[in-house]
Amino acid sequence: MPYIILDRDGVINYDSMEYIKSPEEWIPIPGSLQAIAQLNRAGFQVLVATNQSGVARGLYDLETLDRIHEKFIGELASVGGYIEEIFFCPHHPDEKCACRKPNPGLIHQMQAKYKLNLADTFFVGDSVVDMRAALSAGCRPLLVLTGNGQQMLQRYPECLDVPNFENLAGAVHYVISRQGHLNE
Repeated sequence: MPYIILDRDGVINYDSMEYIKSPEEWIPIPGSLQAIAQLNRAGFQVLVATNQSGVARGLYDLETLDRIHEKFIGELASVGGYIEEIFFCPHHPDEKCACRKPNPGLIHQMQAKYKLNLADTFFVGDSVVDMRAALSAGCRPLLVLTGNGQQMLQRYPECLDVPNFENLAGAVHYVISRQGHLNE
């Protein structure tokens, strides 16, 4: 089965400069959950890679992050979708860890656990750190213009070379249309 990696904030749910600190603040972008369910129906295993420095900043704890993810998984299930696993980095940027995007540590964790062929794995994100993590790991980056995507096109020239889409639904359509060209 093919895999796809999605960033969370700005791709699946609305992002916030003040962080998503509670289940109530986690609000899906219209159509994103349905797009994930569409990936599932097309045979994709969906993984999520997300930076969650709000944990290290003391804005929320791991239990609260679990509750946020439970809400996400529950709402996704209500439209017939599921996530294989959520990988997250709880570290502060100053810690310079290997798992915080733009470093490819989360992707390498996924590869080790699921035996991903990264050259055939799409990574959908909304920021330059997502694009850099995908490229450094050898994934196929896709940029969505929700979240920070629009600003990324204007501020980072390397994002202009990445296929970009209005939202996750557009990226999913692109991925599914190329499914026959991927080596499983």
